[in-house]
Amino acid sequence: MLDRKMILTAITAIGVIVLFMTVNIRGNWQFAMELRSMRLLALLQVAIAVSLSTLVFQTITSNRILTPSLMGMDALYILLQTTLVFALGGLGYATLDPIVKFSTETIVMAGLACLLFLPLLRFTNALVLMLLGGVVLGVMFRSLSSFLSRLIDPNDFAVVQGVSYADFNTVNADLIFPCLILIVFAALFCWRARHILDVILLGKPTAIGLGVNWRIYSVALLVLVGILVAVSTALVGPVTLLGLLVVALGRELAKTSKHSHTMIYSCLVSIILLVGGQTILSHLFANALPLGVLIEFVGGITFIFILFRWRQ
Repeated sequence: MLDRKMILTAITAIGVIVLFMTVNIRGNWQFAMELRSMRLLALLQVAIAVSLSTLVFQTITSNRILTPSLMGMDALYILLQTTLVFALGGLGYATLDPIVKFSTETIVMAGLACLLFLPLLRFTNALVLMLLGGVVLGVMFRSLSSFLSRLIDPNDFAVVQGVSYADFNTVNADLIFPCLILIVFAALFCWRARHILDVILLGKPTAIGLGVNWRIYSVALLVLVGILVAVSTALVGPVTLLGLLVVALGRELAKTSKHSHTMIYSCLVSIILLVGGQTILSHLFANALPLGVLIEFVGGITFIFILFRWRQ
């Protein structure tokens, strides 16, 4: 399974991790290493969560231009945060137990992922329907969030804005280890199901004909996607096009559709982009350019490129 290209990609990922932990350390090394290790652990979790959720979602929907974010999952997360601020106020929102809040949001997002997308998956190869459904859901969630934002106190609106954009510099340390448990479980589940995913990628009729219980696996995988999206957004905020970018690059490196390769490459590319990009922007540009903005820009170009390539 391991080849020279995969080994070089893994070495590159390890290299950017070492640079992230060691570049420009001044003062107390122990304090700096502890602080950076927590940020690094969060970035690694986000990288794995985004890449796996996008890859699994594209496998279920049998096309390479859909992601959970494009289908409105990030907008749903923002709507949940806005609703909490509207109901409890900024002070009440800040005093919520982060683990209880995250657990509730994860359950809600996993349940709604099945409720929203399972009906759409009944239509085989209905790409237009999936795109329209994603656009409608995203617009609806954002409109509801905007409506609630206009009703809340202006001081509380700053809290809503703070959770509406990706921030790779500040991480909620209370969520790192609960999220780590979910990430390890999700990664193991995806790896054990890699051969099933290869069959599902062939399409619903083919997968059913080959003996895969498509209904059960689609529900389980959509729940997994909802959990992974909740993990990534809870740690750094919504990142819309990162998954599309890293999975597209991972497929180009893998040169195969086998999930045993595309999973590894996508995760490694995601780690390189997130950790390496954060290192460069922090130490060379003093965080003048947010990493989230750069990722969305490059991801948008990648999305357009994939669309043109898909038409050809």
